[in-house]
Amino acid sequence: MNTAIVFSDEPVLLVGGAIGDNAQLSELLNEFRTVVAADSGADWLMQVGRVPDALIGDLDSVSDATRAAIPADRVHHIAEQDSTDFDKALRSISAPLVVGIGFLGGQVDHLLAAMTVLARFPHRAILLVGQDDVVLHLPPRIELDLAPETRVSLFPMRAVTGRSTGLRWPIDGLRFSPDRRVGTSNKADGPVTLRMDGAGMLLILPVQERAQLATALVQADGLWPAL
Repeated sequence: MNTAIVFSDEPVLLVGGAIGDNAQLSELLNEFRTVVAADSGADWLMQVGRVPDALIGDLDSVSDATRAAIPADRVHHIAEQDSTDFDKALRSISAPLVVGIGFLGGQVDHLLAAMTVLARFPHRAILLVGQDDVVLHLPPRIELDLAPETRVSLFPMRAVTGRSTGLRWPIDGLRFSPDRRVGTSNKADGPVTLRMDGAGMLLILPVQERAQLATALVQADGLWPAL
């Protein structure tokens, strides 16, 4: 467990190496004062003309040219190989919310690793943004003002139960687990409330719900204890 490197009273944007839409990244950059790169996420940032405030990771994939262009005091090499760069960066950021981009595209193994990290940090407010979806680890309770027919997917990372209002197919009484029952492609009939009985459930919504989810995470009435 490493000590935090980046401290912010505001949400922080964390950029990973699964390069996606430059316009989407640029839009996010306009919303955040503090921007951190996880290893080769720095290459994507430099493509759009932004030098990260911090570069964190084992630095085995960032290009030499990008690393040389970043001031040395912003480069933080964490050499251990037992965790992903996403994990290393999250452990190194102290902020009320971390919004990550560049973690949901690219290789499937990297995507699955990112989902595992979300499950490992139930005590943190983290929102991952992709081209089409946003993903978060559900807090104990969340309320969302969703339009009817909005796709609502629930994916358990461990055995977990909960209750819902506003879903086409309620989850009350169901026992979810990654090898038994998952809750993909449910639908909202209107505003949705989700109450989970334990940590371990990921929520996946259309990317258009990003701002609402970010606000809901920050305003959530408590998160889960650290594992």
